[in-house]
Amino acid sequence: MERAEQASQQNAGPLDGRIALVAGATRGAGRAMAVELGRAGATVYVTGRTTRDRVSEVGRTTETIEGTAELVDEAARAAGVAGRGIAVPTDHLEPEQVRALVERIDREQGRLDILVNDIWGGDVHLDFTTDKQPDMWDMDLAKGLRIMRLGIESHLVTSHIAAPLLVRNPGGLLVEVTDGTEEYNRRYRKPLFYDLAKTAPIRMAYDLGEELKEYGCTAVCVTPGWLRSEAMLDTAFKVTEEDWRDACEQAPHFAISESPTYIGRALVALAADPDVARWNGQSLSSGGLAREYGFTDVDGSAPDAWRYLLEVESQGKPADVTGYR
Repeated sequence: MERAEQASQQNAGPLDGRIALVAGATRGAGRAMAVELGRAGATVYVTGRTTRDRVSEVGRTTETIEGTAELVDEAARAAGVAGRGIAVPTDHLEPEQVRALVERIDREQGRLDILVNDIWGGDVHLDFTTDKQPDMWDMDLAKGLRIMRLGIESHLVTSHIAAPLLVRNPGGLLVEVTDGTEEYNRRYRKPLFYDLAKTAPIRMAYDLGEELKEYGCTAVCVTPGWLRSEAMLDTAFKVTEEDWRDACEQAPHFAISESPTYIGRALVALAADPDVARWNGQSLSSGGLAREYGFTDVDGSAPDAWRYLLEVESQGKPADVTGYR
């Protein structure tokens, strides 16, 4: 019995018993955050619009929420913890679907400890292949408003419906996910609709932090750096995770990029921190949190992309990641 108890303790993950919802976990940062939560022992509900039977407007059939849930299970098994993934098809712009999702979590688990708003999918309505982005009045209005709905409204719908379950118990963590730190996003990131979509989650985290602290809960906004997402690798640069450095011939500053696992490890570090409330309402980055908590990316490095992009790339300096990863 003693040996069994010792084995159980050895296999205890830092997030054993925690219940998480990663909204927008089909691919990229959301998928990696779900996987790392599972690796740490959490039960993770993973949502999105692309399933093995239906594809969202993003149009990528190779990444599905079922696939994410399976990766969560694999990571938990490999770590010897009790984490698991549960795929629930959900369009977070449809309140009834979100309400059904939250009611299911309540019915099956009776609690929600971690809510991650990583819903996006707006890149298909933008053209990043050109250096000159359209002025607001020249951009297709329907596309612009769709970006607003995907990047802002979906987050609001999800928080509105899920927060009552999150605040039922002290210690809950709400995580907004965006692209760019508060400092970096003070600049205009044209086009206007994209700028708004990526700035709003920072303010939402601040505002929600003000409301959640009364209940002993915390809200933060986190951002990965230059993310080596599936689309960035196979579509933008035609490389893989194994040979990603070849893309630096096309974009030298890509040398500061990071794997999606890095932001996943950042999330786990936050969720496992008993003093996470010290970050309430703040804008945080994977690189900054790595300095605080001591985790690394999959290659053992600790890239600090946003500091690099401010101090090197935006200053027109040659690519040199020395001191930044």
